[in-house]
Amino acid sequence: MRELITLHVNGERHELAVLPHAPVLSCLTLPIEVQDSEITTIEGLENNGKLHPLQETFAELGAAQCGYCTPGMLLSGAALLEAHPRPTRDQVKEALAGNLCRCTGYTKIYEAVEAASQRITGKPETGTRPAPAGGAS
Repeated sequence: MRELITLHVNGERHELAVLPHAPVLSCLTLPIEVQDSEITTIEGLENNGKLHPLQETFAELGAAQCGYCTPGMLLSGAALLEAHPRPTRDQVKEALAGNLCRCTGYTKIYEAVEAASQRITGKPETGTRPAPAGGAS
């Protein structure tokens, strides 16, 4: 369900419909805009000292390189998995599209989200990824 918020920018009033618990760009969000809202940062993904399954799969699959984009990728990916526990590859790409990575080429990041989905749902993948080129070795 969308929530209506009002923004005042340069003396003009704007009403926007936003999804609660949706990722936002912190660099473009004024604190007053999120006053009285629940805010989850990268530190908030862990639960009682246990990493979120997406944090685990990022580490296991080498999806994090320099670390610059990692918090945004993890938070966007976790929000996707909360809304769509079994996302398609296209949904993963769309959810992460606002995060730029200069190191990995995204494949390992997409695979980490898909692996976390399997871990969360306990179900094997349904073939949303393309087959590897060149076959098995």
